[in-house]
Amino acid sequence: MDVTAVVAENVKAIRTKKRLTLDAAAALTGVSRSMLAQIEKGEVNPTISVLWKIANGYKVSFTSLVEDGQQEVAVLRQAEAQPLAEDEGRYVNYPLFPFDDEHLFETYRIHIKPGGHLSAQPHLEGSEEYITVFAGQLQITVDGQAYTLTMGDSIRFHADVAHTYCNPGAEDTELSMLIYYRK
Repeated sequence: MDVTAVVAENVKAIRTKKRLTLDAAAALTGVSRSMLAQIEKGEVNPTISVLWKIANGYKVSFTSLVEDGQQEVAVLRQAEAQPLAEDEGRYVNYPLFPFDDEHLFETYRIHIKPGGHLSAQPHLEGSEEYITVFAGQLQITVDGQAYTLTMGDSIRFHADVAHTYCNPGAEDTELSMLIYYRK
């Protein structure tokens, strides 16, 4: 799967379905008109932060921008994963299972190298994140309050506020993330 092509198709389809011009879409998302046009043409591979801005502005899930279709049984092979990188490759997000109207959640595998971080925009109102750390150390700051997790620890928090993820340790951090959206 070519993630740039999938993102291009999905961003354009959602904008068209919502009957938005590029100017109106730019106003809703905070992403420039020219960047949205480049994304829709598949000319650029947007960062995670830009995709979150689009998702929040369009009021859709993140995975609705990066996943193509659903199957009855889906097996995801690590070798075929299309990661999205941030922070010069130190924060890597592997979208796994996309949001759908029946399940109201989406899942990710996240890999953060030492010193890697991501500052996340608040997600849709009422959304929650569920995270479990499988290796390394993770510092999550939620609405100004910092929490440090190590292997085996989990956290749940309201994700409709500013939050950050950081690996303050010397080892790589591996975690699983589920984002739940209320109806």
